[in-house]
Amino acid sequence: MSILKKRVFNVFDTYRGLPRSIYFLFFARVINSMGAFVYPFLTFFLTDKMGLSEQETGFYFILVAVMSVPGSFLGGYLSDHFGRKKIMIIFQGLSAISFVPCAFLGNSMMVPWLLIAATFFGGAAQPANSAMVADITNNSNRKQSYSLLYLGINVGYAIGPLIAGFLYENYTYLIFLGDALTTLISLILIVVFVSESKPTEEKINESYEVDHKERAEKGGLLEVLLRRPALIAFAMVATVYSFVYVQHSYSIPLQVKDLFGAETGSKMYGTLMTTNALVVVFMTSFITKITIRLKPIQNIALSGIMNAIGFGMLLFAHSYPIFIISTVIWTIGEILNVTNSGVYIANHTPMSHRGRFNSILPLLTGAGYAFGPYIMGGIIENHGIRTAWPITFVLAMIGATFMYILYLFEKRKEEAINKTA
Repeated sequence: MSILKKRVFNVFDTYRGLPRSIYFLFFARVINSMGAFVYPFLTFFLTDKMGLSEQETGFYFILVAVMSVPGSFLGGYLSDHFGRKKIMIIFQGLSAISFVPCAFLGNSMMVPWLLIAATFFGGAAQPANSAMVADITNNSNRKQSYSLLYLGINVGYAIGPLIAGFLYENYTYLIFLGDALTTLISLILIVVFVSESKPTEEKINESYEVDHKERAEKGGLLEVLLRRPALIAFAMVATVYSFVYVQHSYSIPLQVKDLFGAETGSKMYGTLMTTNALVVVFMTSFITKITIRLKPIQNIALSGIMNAIGFGMLLFAHSYPIFIISTVIWTIGEILNVTNSGVYIANHTPMSHRGRFNSILPLLTGAGYAFGPYIMGGIIENHGIRTAWPITFVLAMIGATFMYILYLFEKRKEEAINKTA
């Protein structure tokens, strides 16, 4: 038993010595994610409680997705000019407050519009949150920091929907109040224990004299982004990754339904998502520890290979255990990608534009999430569900190859700079 304890503690040694603010952001994310009650049950609420049709529900879902975009642009701009902490507190606080009236409005049509407003405010808070993490970390501790924060989100998500499931039927109002309360508690942690991280004018001016990827830049968002061709290339390839990854929530449910029937398939898919959550919670620390010496872009390339194997093997899936094994493999790819993508972006983002970069880059890298189901849906409709997996395999391998090429390009560039110095 003592040997097992020692090994467990050795894994969590990875998270020792991180900036103090990271630990409080970790607890804030656990609490905030634990209280993410509303959106997992939004479809049920709009159709069951409010009696909206599937088409009307889809309309509100589109609005929810779209309204986060202007919120993100606004929050990114404001966080670069007025500070990360202020913008997080203001907009995440407004998001929490938007949930409160929903608890008392019953079936009023005001509820969907308040949820849309909450999405707008939440979108505005997100770039400030991401910029803050980049501000308070550096090359020596970023991997561990992003890994810990990712773990915190998933620990919370593993608990939150379960609680919401028990509350939904008879205590729906508590879902809204609980989401608001946990968001406000997480904000209190940030208010009390996390300092403003926006670089000072002095630090920005000093960075102009240093030749590194995070040095401040002068100019607008697009102008500065065009000076970062590696980051643009990364975003384009990451779009392929998101196209592949979204198949876990689109093509896999269709296949288990096709194989096992709607009722059994839905239960099996729920088990797969539980497997995904458990792998994330129990393997993130271990995977971070064993890949810590690899550069972020190498880990992201490796994640593409894991996704290719995990999704590609579903071409041959006829029994449920294959789906479980597949889920474990592509979840390892998810861990490698999520914990390293933020690090790569932070390492290549000028400190003067972190908020704005973190408002636009998720839109570019996540474009595959938006278009993946629609494009793959047309392919499946014409050629069958199993056609999805060779396509997904090839795309994942292409993405991994280009990520590795990007790694080689940057490596040669660094070697050339070192020789000149």
